[in-house]
Amino acid sequence: MNQEIPVPQKPALPSRLLSLDVFRGLTVMAMILVNNPGDWGHIYAPLEHSAWNGCTLADLIFPFFLFIVGVSIVYAMDSKKANPAQHNKLIITILKRTSILFFLGLFMSIFWFFDVYTVRIPGILQRIALVFGICGIIFIKTGRKTQLWIFWLILIVYYLMMTLIPVPPTGHANLMPTTNLGAWVDRTLLGTAHLWKESITWDPEGILGTLPSVATGIFGMLAGTWLKRKDESEGYKVAWMFSFGVVAIIAGLIWGSFFPINKALWTSSFVLYTGGLAAIVLALFYWIIDAQGYKNFTKPFVIYGINAITVYFFSGLIARSMNMAKVELNGKVVSVKDYVFQSFYAPYLSPINASFAWSISFVLFWMGVLWLMYKRNIIIKV
Repeated sequence: MNQEIPVPQKPALPSRLLSLDVFRGLTVMAMILVNNPGDWGHIYAPLEHSAWNGCTLADLIFPFFLFIVGVSIVYAMDSKKANPAQHNKLIITILKRTSILFFLGLFMSIFWFFDVYTVRIPGILQRIALVFGICGIIFIKTGRKTQLWIFWLILIVYYLMMTLIPVPPTGHANLMPTTNLGAWVDRTLLGTAHLWKESITWDPEGILGTLPSVATGIFGMLAGTWLKRKDESEGYKVAWMFSFGVVAIIAGLIWGSFFPINKALWTSSFVLYTGGLAAIVLALFYWIIDAQGYKNFTKPFVIYGINAITVYFFSGLIARSMNMAKVELNGKVVSVKDYVFQSFYAPYLSPINASFAWSISFVLFWMGVLWLMYKRNIIIKV
């Protein structure tokens, strides 16, 4: 990661889409909230991931972020795409950033234990890296119509693969947690030691599921291209984007009746359903913030949004450090996190509210860190 410190003034960010920064910031705040409960045994239902099929509020966070990655690609690369002579240089930059993100994800996986024999190879940052890299190259080398064709081709091919290809050793296609095609590919190529949990033998960010994740990124690219149109009014763009979102949600629900909405598998129906919701949320933010100019409430979210990868990365390292470092409490050896939680949260609130209060505290702590960075105009780019 390199640190960019521009001229010392507060970042007005005129060249950025403010609603996108707000959407990104809100999404990362939600990601940190969901990933850091005080007690994993006491979590409000919307903040828990679905056990398998279905979609909770927590399940929306990662696809929303990949959708945002797609939109960001358009706003970052559209002007450079217009010059074919710059394409090779731009692709090298994309591949370099992809590599950095991927290895940051590996570092998060290996951190504290530093055991290459059991390090989890798939992961959140790894998938973000691959989606960014693949979508970035697709955007540079193709037009909107081709991107739309690729989007539908991915969804259909993935559906056919998951529902028609026989899976060893069962000998038939299925969508069960440990015996679906994606789980078999992960075990075969990576081995159980390098997956999310060796005892579960499948990974929610596995290899095959990256394919439809790219479709989520392309969904964002199509939305970003639509928002950048200069030949239509703001109201027209928002109305049609909202409409596209509703159609995608309905299509996802229909497809979900026989190819269930499922985050772990990142099913085609999940792509349409979550992409439709993301399009609606972005359209709403775009209308309120960029079109109508209501910006007074945006700063906390912008502060998170402009350093999104930075706060996700370091919050993950701090959370793991607090879980692994040990201290003594009432004659027992416990983690630093448990010590603080049991001393200052659990005695004063119900179990579920204490757990939620810890999550909120973690989000607010990083808000303070990011606010200091914002005041010093520090943006860490990956």
